[in-house]
Amino acid sequence: MNSRKRLIIILVSLLVIIGGGAVAIRYFVNKQVAQSQRIVATTDAITEIFDKLDVDLVGVPTTSQKLPSRYKNVTHVGSPMSPSVEKIASLNPSKVYAVSTLKDQYSSSFKAQSVPVTYLKLDTVGQLKTTLKQLGKEYYRTRQANQQIKLINQAISQVKGRQHGRHPRVLVLMGMPGAGYLIATDHSYVGDLVRIAGGKNVYASKGQTYLSPSNETLATKHPDVILRLSHAMPSVTIPQFKKEFQTNPVWKNMPAVKNHRVYDLKQPTFNASANMEAPKALRQVSQWLYPNK
Repeated sequence: MNSRKRLIIILVSLLVIIGGGAVAIRYFVNKQVAQSQRIVATTDAITEIFDKLDVDLVGVPTTSQKLPSRYKNVTHVGSPMSPSVEKIASLNPSKVYAVSTLKDQYSSSFKAQSVPVTYLKLDTVGQLKTTLKQLGKEYYRTRQANQQIKLINQAISQVKGRQHGRHPRVLVLMGMPGAGYLIATDHSYVGDLVRIAGGKNVYASKGQTYLSPSNETLATKHPDVILRLSHAMPSVTIPQFKKEFQTNPVWKNMPAVKNHRVYDLKQPTFNASANMEAPKALRQVSQWLYPNK
């Protein structure tokens, strides 16, 4: 009887060892496959995310912003707003990442070239954290992802601790080179930064991210703070903003203008998409909203 029990124990032990070995082998193979992916990032924000996750890329956007040094010899695939689908296809990518806000703009071009595209939602700080978690898991970079999420959470805690008194009323504008500006609602990335930092966006929306401006509605808003985002070509959009504020009488009676609380948001700290500068951006917005804390 004892011999039989001993045999059973030996057999069970062998099965556990074999089963554990199979799991380990499967994990190793899956990790190698994930790390051998040929990945293309089409925006600055996505490129920065993969840099923080310590993931190599075969394609990066063509941009005026300085990209991480690890990608200095990587092929450039065109601007984020108009990537070269042909060049991307020539890289034989296994994964191409783009932001969801541009999906309607060029999804048909990618489909025509049979290029596999994954669209990432980066409209809020929460979505940035979710993206980090998902990509960290997919590419076996959980430790790196958790570290970045920790830094974001620390910044959130800090800015929440600075809030006091009445929530400042905030107007967020996004400059469009050669085309004036749009109003960014609470559904935009900068609008989300304002919300977390303790501000109240004067343009709340049920779903729209950006709105066309009108003097009639602007005159009713009375913001305490105005944030002007130079989304692209700041050498063009900042002078546009200055001219607009000098020539349009709607601005002169706003508390933000009277009290000199109009601030220009520039890349790389600020962008239309959530990015790895989020902790720094949150702290800066907090300083603008609560300068005396």
